[in-house]
Amino acid sequence: MALTLPAGACNAHCHVFGPRERFPYAADAAFIPAADAPKEDLFALNDRLGLQRCVVVQSTCHGFDNRVSEDALAARPASYRGVALLPADVAAHELQRLDGAGFRGVRFNFMGHLGRRTPIDEVMALAARLEPLGWHLQIHGEPSLLSELAPALRRSPVPVVIDHIGRVDAGLGLQQPDFQALLGLLRDPRFWVKLSGIDRITRSGPPYADALPLAAALVAEFGNRVLWGNDWPHPNHAGPLPDEQQLVELIERFAPTAGQRQRLLVDNPQRLYRFGDLA
Repeated sequence: MALTLPAGACNAHCHVFGPRERFPYAADAAFIPAADAPKEDLFALNDRLGLQRCVVVQSTCHGFDNRVSEDALAARPASYRGVALLPADVAAHELQRLDGAGFRGVRFNFMGHLGRRTPIDEVMALAARLEPLGWHLQIHGEPSLLSELAPALRRSPVPVVIDHIGRVDAGLGLQQPDFQALLGLLRDPRFWVKLSGIDRITRSGPPYADALPLAAALVAEFGNRVLWGNDWPHPNHAGPLPDEQQLVELIERFAPTAGQRQRLLVDNPQRLYRFGDLA
């Protein structure tokens, strides 16, 4: 590749699907993938791209049965971590068990196409139980909903990670109200943002010229609380699937210095997900 990644570079947002014979999809899943995307394919992709660490985010197609993600973490326990999907009333012993398996947070979806939304008061009650574990909340929501939830999210006792640049419309530019609202959230030091999904928020298509300035602004202002992931295998993607190598090489466009890339790809994920020793 044209870009050499720093040692310990992390793909902080991706998924695994199936194989469905071993890990069936949830009966009430909001979507069923057309094809499985097992851990072996993810490992091969990350290895080819030079991504030595990884965060597997449990997908709604598998629901609250986190075994498929747990299986991937177990295969690479030092370098892979997980973000679970859980009911807000999950038992304390299950949280402890998942922590030992390498999970570091819980994701909540507030996107219309992904099914039932957990009431925000229940999310905040769970957040209080996550604090002793050193876990975080991960929030995936439409931009207008993020603004609506902001007052509650600001009460969180644990870090809050916003997915996919807040799902803003990149075509509306840096001054749009939704992106400015995201910047407002990030001025609270509890908030983080994933610079994943530039292929989802673009209007221009690859190489995503309209989305890159938004990512660059976030790196420049909040460089110690940004994360990057490729969102493989790109579930529910509306357009052509992105080129995985291009997604990696575009990092240099919004994180042009070695120091910025070190924080984005290595230091920040290490702090949030607490990886083991790569050696």
